[in-house]
Amino acid sequence: MRVPGLIYADERLMRHIRTERSPQQVANVAHLPGIVGRSMAMPDIHWGYGFPIGGVAATDPAEGGVVSPGGVGYDINCGVRLVTSTMHAPEVRERIGELVDRLFRDVPSGVGSSGAIGKLSRRELERVAAEGAAWAVARGYGTEQDLERTEERGRLPGADPSTLSDRAVKRGLDQVGTLGSGNHFLEIGVVDEIYEQSAAQRFGLEPDSVTLMVHSGSRGFGYQVCDDSLEVMQRAVSQYGIELPDRQLACAPVESPEGGRYLSAMACAANYAWANRQVMMVLAMRAVASEMGASPEDLGLTLLYDVCHNIAKLERHVVDGEKRTLCVHRKGATRAFPPGHDAVPSAFRDIGQPVLIPGDMGRHSFVCAGTETAYRETFGSTCHGAGRVLSRSKARKTSGRNLEEELARMGVTVRATGKRTLAEEMPHAYKDVADVVDVVERAGLAVKVARLKPIGVVKG
Repeated sequence: MRVPGLIYADERLMRHIRTERSPQQVANVAHLPGIVGRSMAMPDIHWGYGFPIGGVAATDPAEGGVVSPGGVGYDINCGVRLVTSTMHAPEVRERIGELVDRLFRDVPSGVGSSGAIGKLSRRELERVAAEGAAWAVARGYGTEQDLERTEERGRLPGADPSTLSDRAVKRGLDQVGTLGSGNHFLEIGVVDEIYEQSAAQRFGLEPDSVTLMVHSGSRGFGYQVCDDSLEVMQRAVSQYGIELPDRQLACAPVESPEGGRYLSAMACAANYAWANRQVMMVLAMRAVASEMGASPEDLGLTLLYDVCHNIAKLERHVVDGEKRTLCVHRKGATRAFPPGHDAVPSAFRDIGQPVLIPGDMGRHSFVCAGTETAYRETFGSTCHGAGRVLSRSKARKTSGRNLEEELARMGVTVRATGKRTLAEEMPHAYKDVADVVDVVERAGLAVKVARLKPIGVVKG
């Protein structure tokens, strides 16, 4: 190991974490060339491809640092955004069935879902890849304010569509504006606890107000970009004489042709994901407004923020008193920049970056704010969600259970494309996100602002 490994957790969470292979993955990541500081994992850690999900690692390109697709994952720029509103729980609860049905109808979901806005030409797909969320806004899906409230303004620089394979392009042509499957969801929630009154007020969150959460990524397009890169990276490992404890950590120096090409393709996928969530959000806003018999403006539907949690980015951080440009991998980890950082939207710069931590469809989700401690100790990172305790195959072994009824008893109306996905993503397959968030707050990696209780969910 070139650096130490560190897992943020309490003893109760560690009892489960020790039963997995994920701690070994933290140790494996610590072998990456050019890694600085520590190989870290958040308390939602669980086993993933190469890196653990919940993993954070930064490498220094000037010191031979590498970029690893396994440190980003297959769903490049999977992320979450939260919309606030002036609606309150009673007026929405009485129509929650119709609202969830309408969202399920108007936002395509499920494996291979497509057709939200029509099929794109290759030229238009390349614009999506280069322009990100701004592509959607320019076509009537959203506003300039949405871009201000999106990480990186919804566009990662360096995207080069010439790096994309034909198969990746083909898979992306008709999936913009779609939810997909897996752990992706749309969630109508209610603010049921405020922890920081002034921050909550600035974020547009008040007790009993209604929110809309969108959780999705770069769909088949991003998956293909990752898949295309792995074979190249395996060859690069041999070419550059890199020794790794796990071939799933295949990587290349950031400043090599292979590393640069991956970062360019990854940026295309990241931008696609931001455009996807932007379009989906607007479709969902329109669906809610139509069902409520009002306009999105009448209902105060406003994007609070959009964060990604599967990405590698070049960022400036202080290491041993020296400011350096690092390649920060966050795989199942959320950026959590502190008050005063110029990457935080001006509307929230005195509070810190909004940090959105979704739950498990049944219990809670959290809105937090970034901190100086996170910036200093974890390259400005915190957890991204609850974290699995059951694999998808084990979670499916819930034969005989009526999961829709179970969620209804928890006060959640759910619609899903397939029972299999619903079983894979049920609350019992995840840690309690409240335990995860408590750990990161005690460690100083985020400040709790508000808690949300889901009342309606659309699953892929």
